[in-house]
Amino acid sequence: MLSADDPLPFRPERVLIAGVTGSGKTTLARRLAHLWNLEHIEIDSLFHGPDWTPRLEFLDDVRAFAATDRWVTEWQYTSKGTDDIMTPRAQLALWLDYPYRVVRSRLIRRTLGRSVLRTEMYNGNVERPIWKLLATREPEENILAWQTKTLGYWTAKMPDVRARFPHLQIIRLTHPRETERWIRAQDDGASTAPPKRRSRDT
Repeated sequence: MLSADDPLPFRPERVLIAGVTGSGKTTLARRLAHLWNLEHIEIDSLFHGPDWTPRLEFLDDVRAFAATDRWVTEWQYTSKGTDDIMTPRAQLALWLDYPYRVVRSRLIRRTLGRSVLRTEMYNGNVERPIWKLLATREPEENILAWQTKTLGYWTAKMPDVRARFPHLQIIRLTHPRETERWIRAQDDGASTAPPKRRSRDT
């Protein structure tokens, strides 16, 4: 497993970004898409149909983009079968292994902002009103509870990932400052600033 200070042995063309909810996977995916001229596939938009209904075509859509040559996406829905599709094709995985205080504060700001502004994310879906989030502690209904439940997911999963997919280069990034330093090191003259967004990032 590589660190932020280790040079990449090659310029990857297919990239997965791992991390707990709120760590900034989608923001980083957009930046890498801009930096390396990759297509960013927001995997949440493939999974959630209108009214947050799971799309029956989800895995077919994952297979379709995973078969292409240049992409970056969030490493999610592994329990739905994405590991057997995306991970064999991916060349690089970035693991955003940030401190709890960082991911918690980021998720609270994101959730409050989306809830208050009723920001549309994908397929007509908007964040639930904040009072609905506070009314339940069920992880499937409360994004903060989901984050708490899954905090240790990637730490537990990475040994199996390394055994199953030895071809995959994994870089562990332990703080947003480290991620910024790593991005600057990849810059070959292109701007590393996030591209302008039409909606708030994930």
